[in-house]
Amino acid sequence: MDVFEAIAEPSRRILLDSLADGERTAGELVAALPDLTQPTVSRHLRVLREVGLVEVRPDAQRRIYALRPDGLVAVDAWIEQYRRYWADHLDALERHLHRNHSDAHE
Repeated sequence: MDVFEAIAEPSRRILLDSLADGERTAGELVAALPDLTQPTVSRHLRVLREVGLVEVRPDAQRRIYALRPDGLVAVDAWIEQYRRYWADHLDALERHLHRNHSDAHE
């Protein structure tokens, strides 16, 4: 499985969203997905670890999860081509709105 397959699953995206604000315990991540069992959430976390999106460290009896800083590099590189597309389209929209605004005040 690769990063793209991992983030295609909605529950895994919820886990990533939860970790975007900072480290979370396994229990906190299970609470973020109340419709899923603890073993199911653990399987999702294992997938995220295996593809390099999250890391885990022990803290006494708890497991603390965090995003890996470089985990989304592949996704970011893929999205980059679309950022240019949106930037071009937003610039065109801005020019269009500016022209219409200028025409309305003549």
